[in-house]
Amino acid sequence: MNTRLHLETPDGPTDISLAPADAQLPLSALLAHRGHPLNTRCGGRGLCGGCEVGLRAGALQRTTDGASVAPGAGDRLRSCQLRLPEGGEATVTVPARSLLKHEPSVVAEFKINVPWANDPLDPAARIGAAVDIGTTTVALLLTELATGKVVGEASAFNAQIRFGEDVLTRIQMCFQNPEGVRQLQRAVTVETIQPLLVEACAEAGIEVGAVGVMAVAANTTMQHLLAGVDPSPLGVHPFSPVFLEHRTYAPAELGLAFGGAGAKVHLLPGPAAYVGADLAAGLIATGMLYHEGPVLLVDVGTNGEIIAKVGDRLVGCATAAGPAFEGAGLTSGTRGVKGAIERITLRGDPYAADLGVIGGGPRPIGICGSAYVDFLWEGRRSGIVQTNGRLAEDFVQRAGASVQADEYGRKLQLHAHGASGPVWISEVDIARLLQAKAAIAAGINTLLELLGTAPADVKTLYLAGGFGLHLSLEHAIGCGLLPGFTPAQIQVVGNTSLAGAFLALSDRSLLAEMQAACTRMESVELNLQPGFEDAYIDQLMLP
Repeated sequence: MNTRLHLETPDGPTDISLAPADAQLPLSALLAHRGHPLNTRCGGRGLCGGCEVGLRAGALQRTTDGASVAPGAGDRLRSCQLRLPEGGEATVTVPARSLLKHEPSVVAEFKINVPWANDPLDPAARIGAAVDIGTTTVALLLTELATGKVVGEASAFNAQIRFGEDVLTRIQMCFQNPEGVRQLQRAVTVETIQPLLVEACAEAGIEVGAVGVMAVAANTTMQHLLAGVDPSPLGVHPFSPVFLEHRTYAPAELGLAFGGAGAKVHLLPGPAAYVGADLAAGLIATGMLYHEGPVLLVDVGTNGEIIAKVGDRLVGCATAAGPAFEGAGLTSGTRGVKGAIERITLRGDPYAADLGVIGGGPRPIGICGSAYVDFLWEGRRSGIVQTNGRLAEDFVQRAGASVQADEYGRKLQLHAHGASGPVWISEVDIARLLQAKAAIAAGINTLLELLGTAPADVKTLYLAGGFGLHLSLEHAIGCGLLPGFTPAQIQVVGNTSLAGAFLALSDRSLLAEMQAACTRMESVELNLQPGFEDAYIDQLMLP
C-alpha cells in the first residue's frame, strides 16, 4: 500500500506519492526533498517552531516514541518531530511563515567613510567579486577593479539555514556528523555563492570566467565552513579557532568555478572566535579604526557583535542575543521578507494596531525584527505592556477578544486575518525579545565601562547590518536596545562586511590594515566580566 501525503500550502494543494523509505524521514526532511523546504531553523531538533504544520486528516507519528498524532492537535505541530506511518495517508497544511521560499530582504547597501587607492588586490584581474556571508543571508557584488564601479549584484538566503538557524547549531552538526563540514561547505559554495556569481555576471553582461578574484568577509564560523575546516573547536571552551589569518584558495578547492588558472579566493582576516572578519571589514569601512573615539561598531544580526575604541585601545565582544530579532522561536515570527510586518504603531484605549507590511498586501505572514522593536517601545508608550514585559492588567480588561490565553500564557492579536490565520505576539515572545535586547545592551555597557567611558561620551555609534538599516532609532533607544544614546550619535552604515570586502579588492593596503587591526583587538568574554550579569538583569526590564 502506497503512503500518500496531501499537502496544502498558500500556493495551492499538492499530492505526493511516497516510497516506503520516505516514511522513515522526518516530515520536514521529506518536504525538503520534494521541493517544499521549511524553516528548520534549529537544525530539526524541535526547538524553534519554524517548521510548524497542521494536520487536517489522516495520522502522523512522532519520531521520538512512534505515538500516533491525530487531527485536532492544532496548527503548531513541529514537522521535524513527525513522520508519515508506512502505508498511511495524511492531509497536512503548511502556513506561509513556515515555508522557506520567501525572497530575503538582504542589504547590499553600505556607507564607506574612508578614501581608498586604486591599487587592486589582484592587479591582473579585470573584475573582482566581494562577498558577505552572513549566517542567514549572502550578498555578492562585482566591481570593475580599474574604476571601482559596481557592475552587478545578487543576494539570497545562505543555503546552510536548512541545517540550523545559528552558528552553534551548525558547529554542533559538524561535531556530531563526519559529513557535516562537507555538507555545509557545499551549501554555501555550490548552492549559494556560485548561483549568485552567475546571476551577478548575467546582470553585468560578462562571463563568469572574467571574474579573476574574490574577497570574502564573514564571521569566523562561516569562514571555517567556507574553507571546509571543521569549526567544532569554536563550540567548546576556550573557543579556539583553527585559523583567523588572511587565507587564499583556488576557487576549485572550495567548490567554486570562476576565472582562469590564476584566480584566487581571499578569506579576510578576523580578530577572534566570535568577532569575525565581517566586523574587521566594518572597522575599515566605517573609518572607526582611524577615529580617536570613543566610537562603537554594533552589528545586531543573527549574532550580536560589538567593537569599541578609545584612543589606541580596541576591544570587541559577541553577545548571546540569539536569533529572536529574526523571528526565530516566536509565535508569529518571520525573517524580514516580503509579506512580513515591519512597522507597528499601537493605541491602548481603544486598542488599535496600525501595521506596515514589506511589499504591502492585506494578509501578513508574520512579524519581523524591526516590528518587534517597535512593539517593545509602542507597547510601553501606550500602556499595553508593563516594564516587566507582561500585558498590563487594566489593558487586558478592556481589550476583549484581542487578548487570549493558551497553555503558554496570554497573547495579543495584532492582525485578525494573516496569511496563516491571526497574527499574535505573546508574553513568552516578549520575554525572549527582552533577553535578546538585554544581551546587546549589557554588552555595549560592559565594553564602554571597561574602557572607562559611557554612552553619552560616544562620538559615533556605527550601526551595521540589515537589521540596523530598518530599525527606528527612536524605538531602539526607547526600548533600551541602544541604552543611553541619542539618534544624533548613531550613524547607520548598512552592510559594512560587504563594504570591507569591496575595499580589500580595490586597495590592497586596506587588507594589510585590517590584518593589523585584528592582531591589536582585545577579545572580551562578557560572562567573565565583573558586572555583566548585573547589567544583563537590569536590561531585562523595559524603560
